[in-house]
Amino acid sequence: MANSQRSRIDPRNGFCNANSTFYSKRKPLALPSNDSLDVTTFISSQTHRGKTAFIDAATDHRISFSDLWRAVDRVANCLHHDVGIQRGDVVLVLSPNSISIPIVCLSVMSLGAVVTTANPVNTAGEISRQIADSNPKLAFTTLELASKLAGSGISILLERVVDTLCAPGGLKVVGILSEMMKKEPRGQEVIRNRVNIDDTAILLYSSGTTGRSKGVNSSHGNLIAHVARYITEPFEQPQQTFICTVPFFHTFGLLNFVLATLALGSTVVILPRFNLGEMMAAAEKYRATTLILVPPVLVTMINRADEIMAKYDVSFVRTVRCGGAPLSKEVTEGFMKKYPTVDVYQGYALTESNGAGASIDSVEESQRYGAVGLLSCGVEARIVDPNTGRVMGLNQTGELWLKGPSIAKGDLCYIDDDGFLFIVDRLKELIKYKGYQVPPAELEALLLNHPDILDAAVIPFPDKEAGQYPMAYVARKSGSNLCEKKVIDYISKQVAPYKKIRKVAFIDSIPKTPSGKTLRKDLIKFAISKL
Repeated sequence: MANSQRSRIDPRNGFCNANSTFYSKRKPLALPSNDSLDVTTFISSQTHRGKTAFIDAATDHRISFSDLWRAVDRVANCLHHDVGIQRGDVVLVLSPNSISIPIVCLSVMSLGAVVTTANPVNTAGEISRQIADSNPKLAFTTLELASKLAGSGISILLERVVDTLCAPGGLKVVGILSEMMKKEPRGQEVIRNRVNIDDTAILLYSSGTTGRSKGVNSSHGNLIAHVARYITEPFEQPQQTFICTVPFFHTFGLLNFVLATLALGSTVVILPRFNLGEMMAAAEKYRATTLILVPPVLVTMINRADEIMAKYDVSFVRTVRCGGAPLSKEVTEGFMKKYPTVDVYQGYALTESNGAGASIDSVEESQRYGAVGLLSCGVEARIVDPNTGRVMGLNQTGELWLKGPSIAKGDLCYIDDDGFLFIVDRLKELIKYKGYQVPPAELEALLLNHPDILDAAVIPFPDKEAGQYPMAYVARKSGSNLCEKKVIDYISKQVAPYKKIRKVAFIDSIPKTPSGKTLRKDLIKFAISKL
């Protein structure tokens, strides 16, 4: 940025009148100059004093940083020489949260191969569609989930030896992760310098608004930039202990609490899934300093605060980091009243932006209730009217456009006089159920396949516990006696639990624009008016 342009930037909010662009108020992003660098090598080269990298709360199994990197090298060696994984190959990870996921992901990326993750609760049909799109050469999975890959023809890497004894038929098992972690390299070094920062490192699936989930390619350079943000301006003091229940198949879990924490030397306590009692027990046992949550969990903790405080000692918890969906001012204030010694830090990012966006990074910033934070370091932003394309200014609502090392455009928002970003609405009306993204178009396509349904529209319906859940408006064919239960059951058999329709209303016709676009906003207003 030229000095003359920099001088026009308002230091209070980072806004430049000359080009209507918001610039981050945080420290400049320091990136490595080496173009032949993979993200695994970049993370492993960072210096810190951390000792324990991950703890499995279910088994109390721990892995130190030194043992983790030793395992990564051994697994990468085996994947390359024994399984034949090459640069550019795709490896599918289908597993609940575990210590195995960081080892597999870091090993795969060190080879220049690509990691793609699938939600473990997805149906076999949903997973098969992702397989058809991403074309993986290998899949890492567990015994409990292996049946979802039966018939796929993909080579399988199982977690443990015992899994092979009970694995379903039709699987081609080519390796055991626990055995690879013990195998000494055969003197053949894995060549990492073939990897370029522009090579794809991960392929995460973001819930689209025009149909099924779509793959988002992220390069090694994108991920290095993401990790470098936390090194440049750490979101916590080093060597903190995090309790992580957010899924590792999602960008929130994978990028922040598999990659970034490793570079900082922090400890991540892993829970395979969210359970309030198990989470609080783990926080007490491991003296956790930070909880990683989605907004519905904060609501639950507010409602059950007396029970939690009576049963668990959570005096070491100082911070809650919240993401996955906007956090309202009311929920933030309610949480602070129940837990006055805990600060709530919110963040905002997209799968497409690889964690870049905005975040709350200090107690002072957390007092700006309702804001998702200041722009991430290295990020530039514009607020644009989505209808006219006109660039907006301070306190004006429009679509957020971001520019940086890894960026996409996103939601309706505004930036205030002090440079804080506020999310106003989901631009494309994605439904956010307990932090999970549910695309209405996917459910609508399934509904239209029902022989008794003439037309359908799916909208987000507000819920205190879940945030939102999918509600369907259905226009039945003439003479049909289709009921709500049959519609709900029909969809439940075809989608993951978090995508299920939980409310149905029947309507004569679905309101549409003259061009045929569904007027979901009108249906949302009508549904809310009935509350």
